[in-house]
Amino acid sequence: MQTLYTFSIFLYGWAARLAAPFHPKVRLWKEGRDHLLRKIEQEMSSVPAERRGQTVWFHCASLGEFEQGRPVMERIRELYPQSLIILTFFSPSGYEIRKKTPVADFVWYLPLDTPANARRFLSLINPSMAFFVKYEYWFNMLKELKRRDISIFMVSAVFRPGQHFFRWYGKWFLRQLKNVTWFFLQNGEAKALLESHGIKNFTVTGDTRFDRVTAIAASPVEYPLVEKFSKNSRILIAGSIWPPDDALLFPMIVNRKIKLKYILAPHEVHEARITSLMEGIRKTPGMPVGRDAIVRLSELTKGNASRAKVLVVDSIGQLAHLYRYGSFAYVGGAFGAGLHNILEPVSFGKPVMFGPRHTKFTEAVDLIRLGGAVCVKTPEEAKALVKRLLADPVHYQHMSDVCRIYSDSNKGATSRILDAIRSYGFMPRGFSQTEVKS
Repeated sequence: MQTLYTFSIFLYGWAARLAAPFHPKVRLWKEGRDHLLRKIEQEMSSVPAERRGQTVWFHCASLGEFEQGRPVMERIRELYPQSLIILTFFSPSGYEIRKKTPVADFVWYLPLDTPANARRFLSLINPSMAFFVKYEYWFNMLKELKRRDISIFMVSAVFRPGQHFFRWYGKWFLRQLKNVTWFFLQNGEAKALLESHGIKNFTVTGDTRFDRVTAIAASPVEYPLVEKFSKNSRILIAGSIWPPDDALLFPMIVNRKIKLKYILAPHEVHEARITSLMEGIRKTPGMPVGRDAIVRLSELTKGNASRAKVLVVDSIGQLAHLYRYGSFAYVGGAFGAGLHNILEPVSFGKPVMFGPRHTKFTEAVDLIRLGGAVCVKTPEEAKALVKRLLADPVHYQHMSDVCRIYSDSNKGATSRILDAIRSYGFMPRGFSQTEVKS
């Protein structure tokens, strides 16, 4: 099975190279791996020998997993300032946005997961510990890490019965989990599933995303022009939206009886998507036709901020901070592949709504049950909820309180993870902890 897995990786790599000329994202994926190991060798040659012995490697699939792993990276940097932090990504949507993050010393793509690449990559970086975030399992890399006796930690890991580990054909995949030193699980469901398959090297520590979003909420970035746009208005902020989400929101945006302004942040911010979103709103019957009715964030000025009805976020990196300006939030993705991050608005105490494909997300299920979130399937359901929130301040406050309490009560996973690593004796020699300010 190992041979078949490796063969599939080779096929994946060749397919990506064939598709690269026709797909911009695949082209970035391919170009980022051209001569990658040579680049890593060159960059690692500049690292002093004393720091190489304190190398910590983090791997994330994409941007969402980076934000999930970020609190652990930051805490390791805080506790062990001499450590060398290496960050790798699988996807261009993570690498291209965070390739200059100050959290890590080096940021690269992950080499294709072949046995030869795994051996060379690990020989070049020589990590003391390796952290994989949520559900990143590269089996040749895990096998080589295990062979070298390097501790492997899964951060905010999730498991569900439908995953390939637990299917009729999944025995080989399940055995590969034995290469992992320790699992830091998000919830009891994952705990029960691992226990039922004889895996006991885990601790339920919760989701590190709560630590990240509560830190953002405690120190949000201010946007004076957005403040002017929002002044004396109620705001619905729709984050990480796709075209199916547009179809749900447009009828509400053009409804003159609903006294709201809107901040719309599409999941993809390339020019074609921004133009399509803005034109779609303009062409919806009932939309005001004034030149400043719809404005891009990059074109917001003191002159048009108060006149605009819709603000379109046309860049990456602002959304988590912009949620503070909303009265309530809509989070996209749940009419497609799956719901995006609802914890960002929730951490600000914003009632949140989203589409039907949310059942794999614990926080969405929890907040619906607790009364802080609502699933909306049609434009009519969305409008009805917004009208109630505007008309019933008691109900609005209840939803807001539920969200804030839920966010605050679930933070602390980062500290639990680092405490466990130290208490279980996994911290390598050479790591000297500095005094940390509380």
